[in-house]
Parts: sequence; C-alpha cells; structure tokens
Amino acid sequence: MTQSPTVQRRPKAYPPPEFPPRKPKLFAKTPPVVFSVVLGLLGLGLALRRAAEVLGLPGGLVEAALGAALVFWAFATVVLLSKIARRPAVLLEDLRVLPGRAGMAACSMSAMLAAAVLVPYAPGLAYAVMVLALLAHGVLAALVIWQIARSPKEQRAVTPVWHLSFVGGIVAAIPALALGRLDLAQVLLWGALPIAALIWGASLAQLIGRIPPAPLRPLLAIHLAPAALFSMVATGLGQGILAQSFAAFGGVILLALLAGLRWVTVAGFSALWGSFTFPLVAYAAALIGLGGQAQQVGLGLLAASAVVVLWVAWKVIALWPTGKLAAKTNAAEA
Repeated sequence: MTQSPTVQRRPKAYPPPEFPPRKPKLFAKTPPVVFSVVLGLLGLGLALRRAAEVLGLPGGLVEAALGAALVFWAFATVVLLSKIARRPAVLLEDLRVLPGRAGMAACSMSAMLAAAVLVPYAPGLAYAVMVLALLAHGVLAALVIWQIARSPKEQRAVTPVWHLSFVGGIVAAIPALALGRLDLAQVLLWGALPIAALIWGASLAQLIGRIPPAPLRPLLAIHLAPAALFSMVATGLGQGILAQSFAAFGGVILLALLAGLRWVTVAGFSALWGSFTFPLVAYAAALIGLGGQAQQVGLGLLAASAVVVLWVAWKVIALWPTGKLAAKTNAAEA
C-alpha cells in the first residue's frame, strides 16, 4: 500500500513594507490618556478659583486660565470624538488597554468639570454638558463591565482605574452643587460611596498579596481622588462630619503616597504620571472647603500641586504631536 506524498503548505505571505511608510490620518491615533492631564488642568483651575474667593483676590487671571483650559478640553474632546466617528469600533479597542480605559473615563469626567467652569457664565449650557457627561460616563462604565466580563480571569483584577470608571460620576456633583441641584448631588454621593469602598478594600487586599509592576504604580494615586471628592461634596451638602472623615482618610492615602514616592515613581516618567494631577488638586480643594486650619494646609498643598500639575501636563501634552504618546499608551487607530 503506497502512502500519499506529504503536502507542504506555503508559508503565509506578508504584504511588503510600504515605501514611503503610510501616514495615519489626522488625529486617527488620538490617545485618550491625554484627558488625564486635561482633568488635572481643569481641576487646578477650579481649585484656584475657590482659593481666590477665599483669599479675596481678583479672579480675572484665574478665569482667563480656566478659559484656556476649557478651550483645550473642547479641542481634545472634538478630536477624540472625530476619531470615534471615523471608526466606532476604535472605542472598544481603546477600552481594552489600561491607559485607554483610564483616558476614556477621564474624558467624561473632564466634561463634568467643564460644566462646573461654565456655571457662572452659562448655567443652562453647564447643566446640559453635565447631563451629557453623566450619560456618556454611564455608557463607558457599561462597556468596561462588558469588556471585563469577556476578559480572561487574570485580566479581571481590580485596579485603581476602576475608581475612574465606576466612581467618576461623583465629579458631576461639583456642577450640580453650583447649580443648586442638591438632590442630584446627594444621589451621586451615596451611589458612589459603597462602590468606592469595595474598590478600596479589594485594592488593599491585592496590594498586600501582590506588588504591582513598577510602571503601573503611579495609578495608585487615583485612590486619593474619591476621598477628596466625597469630602468636597459632603461639605457642599452641609455634612461636616462626613466631609472631615473623608478628608482625614484622604490624608492617610496622601501620606502613604508621599512616604512611598520613590517606590511609586521608580520606573521613571510616563504618561501614567497624569494620574497624580487631578487627585492632588481635588484634595487641596477639599481641604480649602473645610475652612479653618485645614484651609491653610489646603492652600499650601494647592501651591505645591500647581507646580506638579503644570509640569506633568506639559510633559504629557508634548508627547502628543510627535505620536509618542499614542505609541507608548497603545492607542488604537481609527
């Protein structure tokens, strides 16, 4: 009985490299992670607005800076939306990676802060932006849950970015308070509290059992943001004890970060350093809102935080036009 000859398959043919190399379409690789510093810049401006009120200083310069931050937010938002409109599936691709997931959550959160900037000038527009931002944040959170459910078990670990995706809606309480919508602020506060508590608990358990990789350690700073925001919103709602409790809890987190700063930043500068910006200015604003001695500490922290936020924002934004920010954060291309 004769055996049939072995059939050898051809190796898979790969397309030859393009020359000159293909250039992506304008803004087709917009990196969502840029919104981490957009969020920090808007938060810094709002904190400075509050500090100017407390110190009785003219707010013209601060409002001008807020206007510039608002223009940059609008530009970045339009650019990102144009990328998604060109190929909607790119949204899901960006949500698969940690920097993209953090950036997308920061995008809708920054829209909530943009609403707070607009309140003194256009309350109606501010309310509309706040509602749209909340709806967008809810859709993004649902997509993240869907992505996590479909991911392998080892990729379902709780990360500090979960705060941005599932607790970030509390940022909308800032414009809600300014607009007199205390009912909405109450709902956002009490809805976010148990979720943040679960994430804090799970993250602490993981941190005890497993040391996070050095490049991801800057994300630990995100744990400070919910404590700061809860304190800020509780102050606005007249719940002093709750505000002071979360301010004290935030102080513990901040001291732990400062004590381990060398360990947190050992991998060197990266786009994830944008995670330092908003939590720092949010906590400073929370302390300023408490008044008394805490207010003085908050003003000092705000002055120090402003230097950090502006330096990190400059470093991150400078990587955007060169394409390095998209490459280093695995941004999807439309």
